[in-house]
Amino acid sequence: MPLDPTPPLFGARPLLASALTAVVVAAIAHLVVLLAFFMVQGFKPQYFGDANAFFLPQTLFTLVFVAILAAVGGYGSWYLSLVSGLVAALFGALVGTALPLLVAGQGLDGDVLSYLVGTLVGINLVFVLAVILASATVGRRVYAGVVLGAPDARGAVSERRVAIIRRPAATLADGHVTHIEKSPVDLELADEQWESYVNVLEKAGWTTIEVDQADDLADSVFVEDAVIIFGDVAVITSPGSEHRVAETEAVEVTVRELGLKVAHIAQPGTLDGGDVLKVGTTVYVGRSGRTNAEGIHQLRHIVSALGYTVVAVPLTKVLHLKSAVTALPDGTVIGYLPLVDDPQIFDRFLSMPEEGGAHVVKLSDDTVLMAASAPESAQLIENLGYRVISVDISEYEKLEGCVTCLSVRVR
Repeated sequence: MPLDPTPPLFGARPLLASALTAVVVAAIAHLVVLLAFFMVQGFKPQYFGDANAFFLPQTLFTLVFVAILAAVGGYGSWYLSLVSGLVAALFGALVGTALPLLVAGQGLDGDVLSYLVGTLVGINLVFVLAVILASATVGRRVYAGVVLGAPDARGAVSERRVAIIRRPAATLADGHVTHIEKSPVDLELADEQWESYVNVLEKAGWTTIEVDQADDLADSVFVEDAVIIFGDVAVITSPGSEHRVAETEAVEVTVRELGLKVAHIAQPGTLDGGDVLKVGTTVYVGRSGRTNAEGIHQLRHIVSALGYTVVAVPLTKVLHLKSAVTALPDGTVIGYLPLVDDPQIFDRFLSMPEEGGAHVVKLSDDTVLMAASAPESAQLIENLGYRVISVDISEYEKLEGCVTCLSVRVR
């Protein structure tokens, strides 16, 4: 029976990231407001003491609010960090300004409340703006960098369990299909299913980092196609569909914020991430309608220097290689046989009874994520000693998507 594990909500690295992000954001805001106050007062050093005393409570409370918001995922994307900065700045400024008044014996009467609100467009305005801007820029980068961790001498990063995701576009229903009939997509249900998918990742101990949403890119939720991760190297793909070329720009911004090195597949090469299956140091690449020979050639050149071997796989029956096959944590390739051109290419191959059963996301060495549309396959995999978490992604399956398409795991 599918299992829904409930490990601790926060890991050590996300908590450290939250604390450091809060310190950096608060420190930047405090320095900015002191500098602004110094300039306004005619560059007279004696005013530093008064300004520091006034803004210190705001800074400390803002630090606390930023840390809390970061710990609950408020710095996982650019727009979330912007909102988190706004919330932390407003509450920090109001509480920090009100506290000295309360300590001095003032009550929260109408005049005091009017004064507090007035400071948000007066003396506290620069502080609030500084917190917001620092959150959306430096704060987000600090959070992402600490969550990912620093590579050691071998390029490995310890304890990193980061999943890159992208919220579905408002135009999701306009997504393109090639090997199946187009059917209506329920956007509200699709949003709920995406949230459930992300919740599974986070409950399994993965820290999620959001690429900025793109409502003009219908297929952008399938973030796997835009980037492939090899250790501390992110290969930005060259999508084989002209409708998806623009998806890579924001994804590249995100992986750079994570501190990853970046390589590119360039035209005339085309390559979709959904055509790339990593099994140990072997990289199977589907020669599909989206990935051409030049794209495979370029990928082989990039990853051979990283110690990987590329094996090209003929593909004619599905959109992407991982629409037909994925791999269990022990390296066994699993697939739905009617959609696999040549199963003998793989060292170990296990046939699944359902199409959706060919798709798994490795959450840990003994746990995989699967689509709810493949209960028989889930039972088969459980009988092999794995724990299976099932999630309904029916609206994404209508667009030739599967559980692997909706995230890129960095580990």
